[in-house]
Amino acid sequence: MKIDVTRRILSANDEVAAENRAFFAARGILTVNFMASPGAGKTSVILATAARLPAELRPAVIEGDLASSIDTDTLLANGIPAVQINTGGACHLDAPMVRAALPRLPLDGTRLLFIENVGNLICPAEFDLGAQAAVIIASVPEGHDKPYKYPGMFAAADAVLLNKADLIAYFDFDVAHFRRGLAMVNPAAPLFVVSCRSGDGLEAWVAWLTALQPGAGRSGSCDP
Repeated sequence: MKIDVTRRILSANDEVAAENRAFFAARGILTVNFMASPGAGKTSVILATAARLPAELRPAVIEGDLASSIDTDTLLANGIPAVQINTGGACHLDAPMVRAALPRLPLDGTRLLFIENVGNLICPAEFDLGAQAAVIIASVPEGHDKPYKYPGMFAAADAVLLNKADLIAYFDFDVAHFRRGLAMVNPAAPLFVVSCRSGDGLEAWVAWLTALQPGAGRSGSCDP
């Protein structure tokens, strides 16, 4: 008898993801899964976003990397609660990893949780973490062909950020070509062209993000 191992792994992951989602909803925590290739600027986007959030929308971060705590240390130094998940070689986070990280976060009063996934444009889209929104961050230096080369990732996005827009002129980046590729695989996803360096485009992105905020939920134990 043939056993579909991949299907069973994803099914078990989805069960935990549903528990995570219920945990976040019960506490009124908006949870966003940030996915991108390495170096696209996920941590920079989180920092720039946090600086522009309404005061009552206090964020926290689950940081995923193969190794090190470099980005977590940066977030903590900027006053943002964060915990590190090192996957030790796995190319994505999964729902059990997220659940295990929650007790290490001070979630009382937290209204927004960013999950910074491992840098990868393939595997992360296949694993539901229990987040309410999936956001893809692309960057100008990567080139304008990413939606065409990685359609599965961009099709899974609720929104897409094109980061490092201040470099468009230097990389001969064709925004219209990028936008067409995104529209081919995901016409419903809004595109925000942003620069964390200049601040361009960030206000529109933050407005979209804050509009997703659920009604206030109860706070309590961090045990899903």
